[in-house]
Amino acid sequence: MIKTKQLFAALTLMILGLSSAHADYTLNLMQGVTELSNDVYDLHMWVLWICIVIGIAVFGTMFYSIYYHRKSMGHKAEQFHESTTVEIIWTIIPTVILIAMAIPATKLMLEMDDIQDSDMTIKVTGWQWKWEYEYMDNGIHFFSTLDEASNKARQINSGIDPRSVPHYLLNVDKPLVVPINTKIRFLFTAADVIHSWWVPDLGWKKDTVPGFINEAWTSVEKAGTYRGQCTELCGKDHGFMPIVVIAMEKEDYDEWVIEQKGEALAEANAAEKEWTADELIAKGETVYTNNCASCHMADGAGIAGTFPAITASTIVTGDMNAQLDLLMSGKGMMPAFGQMLSAVDFAAVSTFIRNGLGNKVGDLIQPSAIKAKQSALPEDEDE
Repeated sequence: MIKTKQLFAALTLMILGLSSAHADYTLNLMQGVTELSNDVYDLHMWVLWICIVIGIAVFGTMFYSIYYHRKSMGHKAEQFHESTTVEIIWTIIPTVILIAMAIPATKLMLEMDDIQDSDMTIKVTGWQWKWEYEYMDNGIHFFSTLDEASNKARQINSGIDPRSVPHYLLNVDKPLVVPINTKIRFLFTAADVIHSWWVPDLGWKKDTVPGFINEAWTSVEKAGTYRGQCTELCGKDHGFMPIVVIAMEKEDYDEWVIEQKGEALAEANAAEKEWTADELIAKGETVYTNNCASCHMADGAGIAGTFPAITASTIVTGDMNAQLDLLMSGKGMMPAFGQMLSAVDFAAVSTFIRNGLGNKVGDLIQPSAIKAKQSALPEDEDE
């Protein structure tokens, strides 16, 4: 009896906690901001109402029979066997119901796979633990990673209250930007393990599988910012792999494209200039925090038996070329950063770990040298 009371009290507190923590929580499916998401919602409501009617009919009949034909009213159980007519009826009716649900469901599935007449194509590649976006029509290409504020707050003993971080774990440094009222074809793949790209407002999600290409499409009807996450258990930092899609008016999107091309040109120019050690170390600390600290820890101490320490590492303090090759190609759970980081970021973080986190090697590597190494990567690794 005491355990029952304790369980009841715990459930009550849990329900009260959920209601206070999720004031905007609703039971129904969201409608989204695309034609597909609204079609999915309409199908959901159609099937839901069918289930409600069935539930009312079945349970209503059952409860009516139990109440009005109970033993206390003098009723006795009838002794009879199967009825061919009844069996035919309860076979035909469910069949008709299933067909009534299957026809619109099949139509919607065909609609979701119809990528014809797309206006633009975006390739999405999942990495541990970030997203790579490549606009196939205009050459824009970048990686999207958990934003710095969320990344700092999530670190062990950070001392930062996650509630003070806007859109904690649901914000990125570089969002995917798309124009509204444009049919966009997506190509999905992965570079390491299976990921799953999911933005609820778009009405669907798609797995990204190494060695395979999955397709989907969308056309966002309303400008705004829409957030999602990876929904596949892709590794230790699975929970820190958000997605942010910003839908813009076409005029604003065209301006963004121009800005991105300008930034790409500036980045290319930055890779050609001579950087001082202080400049590289300062920039490298930020790159390390965003890409390396979750495994090797903010102080470079690593995690014994799992992730090696950066501090006093024989690889980091030894031959620079060996270190660069390891970072470039990756090993084990460490991804190939040669494909993920720009030449400037790669040179900066390489210089930082050799001259920070307790290491004092005293050398540096210029972005121009990294750019040469990246251009020499085999073509199949650079895709």
